[in-house]
Amino acid sequence: MVIVCGSANSWILDKLINNHGGLYGRVTYEIKLSPFTLKECEEFINCNNVRLSKYDIAQSYMMLGGIPYYLGYYKEGNSVPQNIDDMFFSKNSVLKDEFNRLFASVFERPEEIKRIVKLLYTKRMGYKRNEIIEKLGIREGEKFSECINSLIASDFIIKYVPFGNKKRDVCYKLVDPFCLFYLHFVDNKDSLAVDFWKQNASSQSVISWRGLAFENVCFNHIKQIKDVLGISGVKTSESAWIKKTAEKGSQIDLLITRDDNIVNMCEIKFYSKELVVDKKLYNTLIERQGMLEESISSKMVVHNTLITTMGLKYNEYSSVFSRVITLEDLFK
Repeated sequence: MVIVCGSANSWILDKLINNHGGLYGRVTYEIKLSPFTLKECEEFINCNNVRLSKYDIAQSYMMLGGIPYYLGYYKEGNSVPQNIDDMFFSKNSVLKDEFNRLFASVFERPEEIKRIVKLLYTKRMGYKRNEIIEKLGIREGEKFSECINSLIASDFIIKYVPFGNKKRDVCYKLVDPFCLFYLHFVDNKDSLAVDFWKQNASSQSVISWRGLAFENVCFNHIKQIKDVLGISGVKTSESAWIKKTAEKGSQIDLLITRDDNIVNMCEIKFYSKELVVDKKLYNTLIERQGMLEESISSKMVVHNTLITTMGLKYNEYSSVFSRVITLEDLFK
């Protein structure tokens, strides 16, 4: 018996799992170790005697993902901003050069892989295969397919069909939290304050970034969202959606299209307190719902769904949401 274990996914895939030579069909069992979920991150952090709220663990996930190696650098007694400054922005920060080291250790062609990742970072919705090839000026072929498949197998990217598109219009989207955080705040920054995160944790730019990063957390916890909705056994497809008209455009953070003829139109909000729906947001959601209903089959119905941190404050407009999913639910 031979057991092969390692982080070099591309090597394992090429040489063992997908081998067409003497090892073809010889793999008895394959175990894929995925990143931790929010709940598993909480358990790991608690085992290291680090005490953080679910709100702060979610923020940690936005920056480090569910990678225990990174979470292991958290110091007992330090806040999230203190730990992030120590890891990324201090003079001897341990993860400042991690992006390059990571790809060099995991992939056989790290430079090609990094070019793909950096391109996907530039567009939240991701790119189609032919768009990636065209923008990077690379050739279609087996090597490119190996790069894409390795990134998918390693949980750096996902492939999905945008809502309303045909099956052949597959898009590739960067979902690895560490890469998204690193490319946004660390990469190609010549000079950063040693206490950058403590200084900017409450800035508008970071607050805006958290909103986008929380959307990514939700994409990485579709299973938990489906469990809360009671549809764990229902076949679904998930994507964001942008609808453009001559007058205006509209965007939906997450659509869950279900085989039981329901579409969950999810509004995702990262707040430090309960979300309050005002008249403006109410009208925006009703307008989006109408645009979505025009684009789906008449046999399907739309359920307005809120995914937020601290829940919903009930008022005259809050009934626009038929379901509310909280941070507590994502930790289940």
